[in-house]
Amino acid sequence: MFGDRYFAPRQRLAELMRGIAALAVQTGTDLSEHLPLAELETGLGPPFMFVVCGEVNAGKSTLLNALCGCDLCPVSRLPETDRVICYRHGDPPRDEAEAPLLENHFRPFDFLRDFVLIDTPGTNSSIQGHQEMSVPFLADADLVLFVFPISNPWSAATWDAISRLPARAMARLVLVIQQADQRDPKDIHVILGHVADLSMKRLGRVPPVFAVSGKLACDAKRSTPVATDRLQASGLPALEDHISDNVCLAPGRRKTLETWLAQAAAALGAVDDRIEDQAAQIKSHHRFIEQVEREIDGIRAQFVERLPRHLAGVAEVFQNEAKFVTRLLRSRLRVLPSMIRLFTGDRTGPAMEDIFIGRLQTAVEAVAENDGNAAATACRLHWHDLGQRVESAMGINIHAADPVDDTLVIDPIDETLAAAKNRFVERLGRAAREGIGNLKVRNQLDKEVRRRNLALKSFLVMTLVLTQAGAVCGALNVPWFPGILCGLAALFLACGIGVAWASRSPITREFQNRLLDTCGIFASTLHSDYEEALRIVFQSYASSLDSVRSHLVSERLSIDPRLRRWQELFLTLKAIEQEM
Repeated sequence: MFGDRYFAPRQRLAELMRGIAALAVQTGTDLSEHLPLAELETGLGPPFMFVVCGEVNAGKSTLLNALCGCDLCPVSRLPETDRVICYRHGDPPRDEAEAPLLENHFRPFDFLRDFVLIDTPGTNSSIQGHQEMSVPFLADADLVLFVFPISNPWSAATWDAISRLPARAMARLVLVIQQADQRDPKDIHVILGHVADLSMKRLGRVPPVFAVSGKLACDAKRSTPVATDRLQASGLPALEDHISDNVCLAPGRRKTLETWLAQAAAALGAVDDRIEDQAAQIKSHHRFIEQVEREIDGIRAQFVERLPRHLAGVAEVFQNEAKFVTRLLRSRLRVLPSMIRLFTGDRTGPAMEDIFIGRLQTAVEAVAENDGNAAATACRLHWHDLGQRVESAMGINIHAADPVDDTLVIDPIDETLAAAKNRFVERLGRAAREGIGNLKVRNQLDKEVRRRNLALKSFLVMTLVLTQAGAVCGALNVPWFPGILCGLAALFLACGIGVAWASRSPITREFQNRLLDTCGIFASTLHSDYEEALRIVFQSYASSLDSVRSHLVSERLSIDPRLRRWQELFLTLKAIEQEM
């Protein structure tokens, strides 16, 4: 394919520009001032226009077929072209009349993507008006080929047509002596010299002249593989080299390539600047989020600093509940209830512990409820202030269901903080219950109650035994023994009552002292749970920014492939520069 030294870099340049345009879309770079986007969409650069003129049956159609490498034009010994025919690329094949003497023939040949071929009626044709129809094409043509048959290279009609060419077309004129296979090389050399002399006389200059055999070239190109020997013998490669060097690489086309290359370099520079701006912006956004996280940690630290005062309140609640449970224990250890529980079973220790744990858990949860509401309020105030700052710094609406695409303006922070507060209260209530259970404050109480019950059982058993013995003696009419035994029974009962009454105060006092002694341990245990519960509350609050963080992470991850793609395009640009 001739012209590869132009088409290859142009193709690579087009692919480069498309790659830059695609990267610009990914990075949001406006390249309207840098790349010829509209021209890039329709194909970089217009196709070359070749106009072929000559007398009837000079071999114009055969020459076009040879250049194209396919059966583009019909070939016959009879005149085939009776109007100006413009061959363009198109699929499906079709013929469209544009004017009475002008037709556009669309064919699906790749050659026609880069070349528009104009076939004209013979210069000696009897058809009127075709020469006027050819004038616009001659003025715009990149190459004007005048074809002479080897049998008549001095046709007056053809030379007259050449002498009437516009100056612009004259500069792009090439003379082709067709059917060169019908003469000996010596004759061809003479004919070429004659055409050169005639050109100097008629035109005042000698344009490039080539002797070719279109038929031989067509046969060589149709062979598989291409018959290079026959192709060289046809003389067509010399013409194709001229087209490659002087038409495809004409200064205008080369300058256009250089212009496109400069535009691609400028566009790539703009994309690079945009990527650097995005990278710097992402770093700035990350610093901003880190600052926000430090602010949240600062709010949490303020609540932790208030913890000693809150624990003092918890200790006061603990002491009050300890005194209440002690009073309840004292009431439970009265004589009559104690005697009754000797028969029904005594669960004083577990009952006191359950009551104390339940009341203390309720009291701690009430304190935690207030602290949780205070923490949620502080987070909510910070959140609403943060919304304006995030939108100003990052252009993201954090009050929306989707901060990046805020289609639904529904602030989910209230639900998040409410759930966090509930977890805070539940955790501290559970910590209070587990803390008291771990202290095992009822162990000593259980021991003392068991010893007391054992003593009471002893006195009660003796009372019952002596009473029963007195009753038996009375039934047997034994003198004196019933009274003595009943008196002893009354004595044992009185002693049991005395023991129950006397042991009540020491047991309750000891229980209260043990509860109060564990107050400090309980407060210390609750301290770590309180801090952890607060951390979870503020962690839940900070998680409200997870969607923003995810957006920043995805943006940061997208920078690396964009940079790699930019480097690939940059290396391609440099390779094209060296090639050109």
